[in-house]
This record gives sequence, structure tokens and C-alpha cells, in this order.
Amino acid sequence: MFQNFRRFLPAVVLAACSFAGSTAVLAQSAPASNAPLFNDPPRVDQGWQGLAKVLDALTPGIDTSIPLTASQITDRITAMINEGRAAEALEVIEKREAQRTASGELGQDVQLLFLKARAQTATGKVEAAQATYLDMTTRYPELPEPWNNMASLYLAQGHLDQAFDALTMALRADPNYAQAKANLANVHLLKAYDLYRQAEQAGLRAAGRQANTLQSFFENPSAPTNR
Repeated sequence: MFQNFRRFLPAVVLAACSFAGSTAVLAQSAPASNAPLFNDPPRVDQGWQGLAKVLDALTPGIDTSIPLTASQITDRITAMINEGRAAEALEVIEKREAQRTASGELGQDVQLLFLKARAQTATGKVEAAQATYLDMTTRYPELPEPWNNMASLYLAQGHLDQAFDALTMALRADPNYAQAKANLANVHLLKAYDLYRQAEQAGLRAAGRQANTLQSFFENPSAPTNR
């Protein structure tokens, strides 16, 4: 019955995740890579700072390159995804993962994992995104965001029960997580709509009217409900 209301399915917002400096001690294995992460040219400094770098570059034996911090890298990847460059962002993420392994860094960058799942979703690799989120729920059971984002993927596929279970797990991890509460409320409404339509098909006209009321809410949630 879910296909009946997919056209007005309310959007489940992906949680904005910000974990400054969050890592977990877990070793990875990936091919080493020394390739630069980004293909676009670096930003040109203006004024005296830029002039100083130019002068330093003229002096033999001085390296004026400054590696990007982890925060700067994730900020740039986020911007790429927001600009619709998800495939390119995914390549950068894979390079970054390889570089972290090659340098012997322990643990995993949580923000990078979220960005990887976002990029996978945006490029149509839904199963891969689900696998990334599921892996995060195992590594970081205290975080509600992976469960919430998994629910959004399930909901987009019409899997209401799986979305319900995922959101329940999100609230188990953090009972005060407002986004998961709002998303779970949407799932309850969608399940109610489905049951109303089933009751209508079984001959209960009043259930059909209730379904239509919910449908109006889905199509225009800001409009007042007729009594």
C-alpha cells in the first residue's frame, strides 16, 4: 500500500552532524596514496601574506605548502556535496581514507564517514550508504544520527517497518534526539494512512475520509485541518 502515498511522502531530513575531533580507536586497511585530495587550484592569498609566500617560494629548500586540517578537508567535501559534486566528493573521501591509513593514523574520522554515506546516497549507491551507516551503528552505538539517516533511506524505499525500527534505535541511543522524534512521528502518520486505506478498501468509508485528511496534511502540512 505504500506506493499509494509515496508521491506526497514528507521529507525526512538528514541530521547535520558535527563532531569536532571525534575519532574512535580502530585500525583500517586501505591502499596507500600520496595523491593530492583536491584537483582544484588552491586559493590565492592576497596582500602581504600572499607576497610573503611568493618570496619564500623563491628561496631554495623552503616548502611553503601547508597541509589542510581534518576540519578544512571535511568542510571542502561538504561544500562539494552541497554543490552537486557528490561523485567527485566520493573520490576525495576514498583518497583521504587511503592517506590516513598510509600515515598510520588510528581510528576513524566520524565526520568523514557521514560524508561518505551522504555522497554514496547522492550518487545512487543506496545499498553502500546503508552499509556505511550500519557499520557506524556497530562502531559507535552511542550515536543516534546513523540510525536516523538509515531510516530516511528506508523511508524513501517505502520500508516503513524498517524505518520505524531504525528510528526506535536512534531514540534508544539518545532519547532527546528531536530529529528522530519528528521523523518517527512522520512514520506513525504514514502507517496510519496505510491502515486507513486498507480499511477503506475493506468497505469502511469513514476510514477513507480519515485517509484523505492525512493526505491533505502530507500535501500541504502548513494548511489548517478542516474539522
